Amino acid sequence: HVQLVESGGASVQAGGSLRLSCQISGYTYYRYCLGWFREAPGKQREGVAVIASDGTISYAESVKGRFAISQDNGKNTLYLQMDGLKPEDTAMYYCGARIAASCAADALRGDYFTVWGQGTQVTV
Repeated sequence: HVQLVESGGASVQAGGSLRLSCQISGYTYYRYCLGWFREAPGKQREGVAVIASDGTISYAESVKGRFAISQDNGKNTLYLQMDGLKPEDTAMYYCGARIAASCAADALRGDYFTVWGQGTQVTV
């Protein structure tokens, strides 16, 4: 039974930084796609960043150069470092997981993941 628990969301000023964390438990598969997506009121769910078990990473165009996804396998934790935050980054952020040999070409679509956490709010 996979569980994902996000943390690290906060209110920050434009230009500021945050690091989101996602604690993953119960995930015993060695091939997976992990990532972050966000939801804002009145906007479509948006994939933000994904990372595959082989380390391949992809970002949404809107966050390239500002956000960085990483994972610490020893701690079973997924991170999202967010720098240069903008008001349009305001959203509930979720981490998600999907069993897969790699992250598919459409992994950044908002509904790609099959499991996700309760979310953490980021307000800029």
